Order: sequence, then C-alpha cells, then structure tokens
Amino acid sequence: MPLFRRAATPAPPTEGETEKKEAPARRTSSEPPPMADSKKGNKFDDDDDDDDFFGKAKTTTTRKGQKSKAELDNMSTQELENYAVDQAEETTKSVQNCLKIAEDIREDANKTLDTLHAQGDQIHRTHEKTAEMEKELSRGEKILGSLGGMFSMTWKPTKGKEIKGPEPRDNDHHGKGKEKGSKEDREKLGLEHGHKGKKGSKTAHGDPKDAMQKVEMEKEKQDDALDDLSSVLGDLKGMANDMGSELDRQNKALDNLSEDVDELNNRVKGANNRARKLVAK
Repeated sequence: MPLFRRAATPAPPTEGETEKKEAPARRTSSEPPPMADSKKGNKFDDDDDDDDFFGKAKTTTTRKGQKSKAELDNMSTQELENYAVDQAEETTKSVQNCLKIAEDIREDANKTLDTLHAQGDQIHRTHEKTAEMEKELSRGEKILGSLGGMFSMTWKPTKGKEIKGPEPRDNDHHGKGKEKGSKEDREKLGLEHGHKGKKGSKTAHGDPKDAMQKVEMEKEKQDDALDDLSSVLGDLKGMANDMGSELDRQNKALDNLSEDVDELNNRVKGANNRARKLVAK
C-alpha cells in the first residue's frame, strides 16, 4: 500500500521579506499620484491650458466693439479713421444716455417736490380749521358758563396752551410761484437746451468732410451733453435741498398741529362734562 506524504506547511515570512513586500506600497503612498492625461482621462477638462485661460480673460474684458492692440496694428489708415469715428459716436451716445437718465430723475424729483408742497398746504389748511374750531368752542364755553341758575357756581373752562393756528407759509417757495419757477428751470435745463447747443455746433463748423472733423464734431456733442448734465445735476442738488427744507417745515407744522389738537380735545371733553351736569340737573 503506497504511503502519501503530507505536504509541509510553508514557513511564515521573515521580517526582511515582509519589509521588501511592503516597501513598494509605502513608496507609492508617499509619492504624488501620477497625473492623468487631461485629454484622455479627465472628462471635465475643457482642454484649455493656463495660457489659453488668461488669453480668454483678457479678450473678455474689452468692451464690445473695441479692438485689441494687435488688431489695431494690423489695420489700415482708413480703417483706423473709421474705427475712431465709431468709438466717438459710441461715447456720444453713452453721454446722451446719461443725460436722459438724469433728466428723468429730475422730472420725478419735480413731481415729488410738487407732492410735498401739496402736502404742506393740506397741513396748513387743517391747522387753520383747528383754529376756527377753537373760536367756535370758546363761544360754546361762554354759553355753558352762563347756564346753571342764579345760585350756581360760575363754570370756567380749563385752558392750557393758547391755540394760535398755523404759521404763515412763504408764497415765494410754494404754490403757483414755485411751479412757475420750476417750469422755467425745466425749460432752461431741459433736453431742448442740449439740442440747441448741438445744432449751433454743426452750423458753426459745417458738415464734416473727413474723419478728424467727424471726431471733433462728436467731441463737441459730448461737451454740450456734459454741460447739460452738469446743469441737471446742479438742479437736482437744489431740489434736494428744497425737499429737505420742506420736510423740516412740515415736521414742525405737524408738531404744532398735534399740540393744538390735543388742547382742543381736552377742552371739548371739559365742555361735554359741563353739558352732562347741566342736563342731569
């Protein structure tokens, strides 16, 4: 009967062999991972290197219609003249758009100022009615004081502060006079003034014959628009000061009106109590 020998169990690896096997793993873990080919492995890469990225950034910062230095160097004299005229016209349009926006703001400010003046007039009329009510109340208090019989005590109303009514308003800064002045200011500083200036510039120098004259004409248009813009901004500053002064006057008028209304309310309550006592008798 044949005998089968049992296979010998392998001996455990020594420390030297273990270090040899683990050495590549430790070496690879300390080294940075290899860079994959951006064109093959990275799906999210747009195949743009640093030079392309910064080059695109420079081209995107230029304004629409502007040429780069390299493009300008390759242009002919005629193309450069046409390009200068186009840029001058674009600048003129931008300045005129700024002027139009400023004039729209001034028109809204005029409406706001007119509304504030109308509100101040309403406060003034309300205070006048309060003063008239105080006069009528004084007559009623005298009648209530005389009633009650011969032997009854004379009743006198309890009065606090004197109700004088509203302070007079300055007609030079409100009402029709102000509206007339605002209208005259709008005519002087409006858009029509800018058209007149541009028309005068054209007639003074005639029609432009070459590119340089066209550029100079556009510069004159820009100067006229900038002058009008400066005038409109000055007008806006004046209206802002007028709004602040009007609001201060209205706040003061509202404080005086509130005090007079409180005083009138207390006196009305006292007169009502006196009337109820007389009726109870």
